[in-house]
Amino acid sequence: MVNGMQRVNVIVMAAVVAAIVGLWGGHALSADPTDKRPQPAAERNWQIGMTPSYSSGNFGTNTTSDFVYVPFSLRRYFRDGDVSFVIPFVSATTDGTATLVGGQPTQVKGNCFRRNGTEFKLDDPDCVALLNAGQISTQQAPRRETHSGLGDIILRGRYYLVEERDYVPMIAITGRLKLPTASEGKGLGTGALDHGYGIEMSKLIGDKWLAFLDGGYNFIGNPDGVELQNQYWYDIGAGYYFTKNLLGSVYFEEYRALVPGLVNIRDFFFALNYKASAAWRFNGGVAVGLSNGAPDYVLSIGTSYRF
Repeated sequence: MVNGMQRVNVIVMAAVVAAIVGLWGGHALSADPTDKRPQPAAERNWQIGMTPSYSSGNFGTNTTSDFVYVPFSLRRYFRDGDVSFVIPFVSATTDGTATLVGGQPTQVKGNCFRRNGTEFKLDDPDCVALLNAGQISTQQAPRRETHSGLGDIILRGRYYLVEERDYVPMIAITGRLKLPTASEGKGLGTGALDHGYGIEMSKLIGDKWLAFLDGGYNFIGNPDGVELQNQYWYDIGAGYYFTKNLLGSVYFEEYRALVPGLVNIRDFFFALNYKASAAWRFNGGVAVGLSNGAPDYVLSIGTSYRF
């Protein structure tokens, strides 16, 4: 039976992990970096896709947590933008100190104990320091459990403000809405509504290079009894066309921690995207954590079909 404090831990952790599939922030494991750019008008204005990801790490706590995130997406392209609808399946193996929030594993309130076994409060500076240093006692830590089910459904849209030309980059604004469809009781979501807004810029340099710069701000809903910070985020990166249909890219990403005082999530993301035909695209990516609050690593592989 879960006591009140453990329940708060599970709720907080479910509130802090929302962004690795490119639907929460700017791109975070996005299926295809070229989707940041306008699509030419054609008969293929619809796209279905799936890009599963696996992440593992301690996320600023003293125990390892593992997450599987499998989003099924439907996207409609328009001349000046696109709209996406994402239904994810999620599975979390954790002791309640880390979770998924809209798709991204992230640091949350950890189990921080004094030597006599009394738990620190989250606003205790000594506890925050231990969390940030990764030096947390394991006394009385709950056991790891696996829970699976429907994640939070996400609606996302993009509108192109400025078309790319000469020395002017493509500029687009984005918006997203996270519906609280994940089970709060299983630690798969917060039960709160989130929404966010951002801007994307990209520029083709010569025939081979692409440059990207994205940023935004997410308004985070608070679960009962827990107050979380709103989240700014940004990424900066570059891509290179090895062939006409094979694009490699690398990004640096940073997301503000949702729990006050904890270290921000920072990572490098490497991706390959291959256009097999006018209809089929394939992608794979690896993210490597750079901060104590980030996953140790994230692996993703996926495909999409346009029709």
